[in-house]
Amino acid sequence: MASALAAKMGFNSLMRKQARNFKVRICTMESDMEFSCEVKWKGKDLFDLVCRTLGLRETWFFGLQYIIKDTVAWLKMKKKVLDQEVPKEEPLTFHFLAKFYPENVEEELVQDITQHLFFLQVKKKILKEEIHCPPEASVLLASYAVHAKYGDYDPDVHKPGFLAEEELLPKRVINLYQMTAEMWEERITACYAEHRGRTRDEAEMEYLKIAQDLDMYGVNYFLIRNKKGTELLLGVDALGLHIYEPENKLTPKCSFPWNEIRNISYSDKEFTIKPLDKKTNVFKFNSSRLRVNKLILQLCIGNHDLFVRRRRVDSLEVQQMKAQAKEERARKQVEKHRLQREKQLREEAERARDELERRLIQLQDEAHMANEALLRSEQTADLLAEKAQIAEEEAKLLAQKAAEAETEMQRIKVTAIRGQEERRIMEQKMLEAEMRARKMAEESERRANEAEQLKQDLQEARDSERRAKNKLLEITSKAIYTSPGRASDSIPPDLSFSRENLSFDFKDTDMKRLSMEIEKEKVEYMEKSKHLQEQLNELKTEIDSLKLKERESALDIIHNQNTEQGTSKQSNFKKLTLQSTKTRVAFFEEL
Repeated sequence: MASALAAKMGFNSLMRKQARNFKVRICTMESDMEFSCEVKWKGKDLFDLVCRTLGLRETWFFGLQYIIKDTVAWLKMKKKVLDQEVPKEEPLTFHFLAKFYPENVEEELVQDITQHLFFLQVKKKILKEEIHCPPEASVLLASYAVHAKYGDYDPDVHKPGFLAEEELLPKRVINLYQMTAEMWEERITACYAEHRGRTRDEAEMEYLKIAQDLDMYGVNYFLIRNKKGTELLLGVDALGLHIYEPENKLTPKCSFPWNEIRNISYSDKEFTIKPLDKKTNVFKFNSSRLRVNKLILQLCIGNHDLFVRRRRVDSLEVQQMKAQAKEERARKQVEKHRLQREKQLREEAERARDELERRLIQLQDEAHMANEALLRSEQTADLLAEKAQIAEEEAKLLAQKAAEAETEMQRIKVTAIRGQEERRIMEQKMLEAEMRARKMAEESERRANEAEQLKQDLQEARDSERRAKNKLLEITSKAIYTSPGRASDSIPPDLSFSRENLSFDFKDTDMKRLSMEIEKEKVEYMEKSKHLQEQLNELKTEIDSLKLKERESALDIIHNQNTEQGTSKQSNFKKLTLQSTKTRVAFFEEL
């Protein structure tokens, strides 16, 4: 009984312990994390835990998002997690996302992890078409995304088809052109190859610098009505509030920058914005639900706070972060130069090795050819010797026949006395024999001369054989001198891979040189911007002939019209804010 009672008490203790904790799943752009949280925890406690786990210090851009009744909501920092209107299914699921966007990513995003999280979120929004992106910009952005994932382009590694499984372009862009997947990959790869030498962080930053100029970047849209009941869209972003027509999310009809807004509030479904100019009437609008008003207010307050913060001196924390980031970038630059130097030395050594191997193969080919020439010379010498011997034997045979003919002539002369007729016949025969003997003597002399000539040819062939052997010995000695086993001995001293030659000290001279390089990069910024615009125009020209005009969306048509008129996101905002606040409020009410 005692044991049963102890077991029951242990179970009750465990239940009480579990009642003081609850499980939470946090979904980031890369992975999911699970935490066990205490019931008393506020939203800030959970948020800080996630930031510490990620190593994130630029916390002011991010928040924990969840969906309640088909509406986006963000976890409040100062209120207990379980006291908020969150789904009560365990584990509680939140998405760790960027809630606010910077005005200038290059100046404001300090940490690499912050930049990486923004890159992943913006890329996802572009691919899901939550941010409208023109086709030529989509191709260029895809090339930077590929570089961030695969590093420098290598034609031996990144062969045709290596992007077949990658999601790189919005479906709208793919359907807009009569182009195969191979054709898209070819254009993306052509841009990708031009990014050689960049690190992953640099490629992601280039992606964000292009994306931040897109019209829908960083804008949260809400359906509203003005006093006349006209349906409009309210856009909230880092620069201020913008009013759009429902079918046109690219070009606002009027804008209110944060520095012209004094107060924002709502009552039930009515939202009130008070301009800084007290003489100007407030402008009001109605939203569909109270929950939407709460979200609008959160985004307005957060964006306004960041807007003011950017225009003040950085806090000590931010100054420290920027100093650390600057030192880290400088260290990475030194490391990058060191690696580039190592790579250069390695490539030079490989080229030297390839040259030695090529030279060795050339010498081996020459030795092989010399061997063949020597063999042919030996064969020629043997053949000439054989011909000389045959000619000598033929000369001896002809001399013997000439002697026999002489004997025959003497015998004929002796028998010539047998009669006049016989004498005449014999004279005739003797004349013929003399002619034959003369011919044989001439033939014998010719054969003797031929034999002598063959002897001379034999002597020349043996001389040629001796020269070929000498050349073979000379080539063989060179080949031994440059053999692969000793190839490293012929590499110049400055190509060796000594760590002493490749080491770099992080000294003041390096910092000064890097500072000069940073200044140079600032001077070259305008040229890079011009190059970017030229690159986008070139891409647009390349694919424009394959466009199916009938498949263009309403936003594509509006974007093309804005481009033809030379209207950009920045120029339009400046133009709208040059109007007086009173004029803009009146215009909003009359829409």
